[in-house]
Amino acid sequence: MDPTPEIAPAKPASTLMALRDTPQGIEVLMVKRNRAATFMGGVWVFPGGRVDAEDDGEILRSHAQGRTEQETSAQLGIAAGGLGFWISAIRELFEESGLLLASFADGTPVILEGDVEARFAAHRSAMNRRERSFEDVVTAEDLTLDLAAIHHVDHWITPEAETKRFDTHFFIARAPEGQTPLHDEGETVAAEWVTPADALSRHRAGEIRIVLPTIRNLRIIEAASSVDELLARSGELSARPMVMPRMVMEAEGPTLLAPGDEGYVGGPPNLWDAALFPEAVRRRALQENPPLG
Repeated sequence: MDPTPEIAPAKPASTLMALRDTPQGIEVLMVKRNRAATFMGGVWVFPGGRVDAEDDGEILRSHAQGRTEQETSAQLGIAAGGLGFWISAIRELFEESGLLLASFADGTPVILEGDVEARFAAHRSAMNRRERSFEDVVTAEDLTLDLAAIHHVDHWITPEAETKRFDTHFFIARAPEGQTPLHDEGETVAAEWVTPADALSRHRAGEIRIVLPTIRNLRIIEAASSVDELLARSGELSARPMVMPRMVMEAEGPTLLAPGDEGYVGGPPNLWDAALFPEAVRRRALQENPPLG
């Protein structure tokens, strides 16, 4: 009998790293997930989540500009549906942080201040209560979604041992001016601009929890001296291969192996015990970014 259990399907998802230049270097917006969340509760992440059917629907597509369906799908290496990942990234950033990469019909960027700020805060609150959809907001405000501002940089799939899996594409974009992020008090309970070095240092000190894909993408950001440089390199970065770690047992306990690690192919048998998965995630994050001293 095959001992391998049924593998949970990996749902399509988008994650967006909003960036800004500061005297200390590039800062990226990170949010802390609610500890009550069933997936990565209490972990610091970039805003993101599952791609909804509406994200790839005709109405939101009609409000998007800057990239074509053919272009976006080709960049992701899929036959169709690429636009949905880009649109999902914009929606998730707005839902989880309040930042919105969009302009009004006359080309004026969305500046969240005064009456406009209050109006969009109400939109976002209604969305997070499931009383209004992103499609409703976009059509009511006649917004244009700026897909050209978003660049694809990475692709990760949750290991097969986990029961809740995502096929996640990571994107970068310069944070919109005239907008201030604020966590949603639901899925996210904190939001903060941080340099990659600061985030990695706080993880080493045990002050925050981050996971392997976040660590790797923080290092992508850390390697650039400015947002312009990182955006200019995005064509090269978009060719990065899909990464799906394997869970294996080592002498110290379960851990994750990523492509390129010794034993990733032909090494220890892949573990299918979902109960061990959180420990494996923590151990690999510490191995990837070990405490100093």
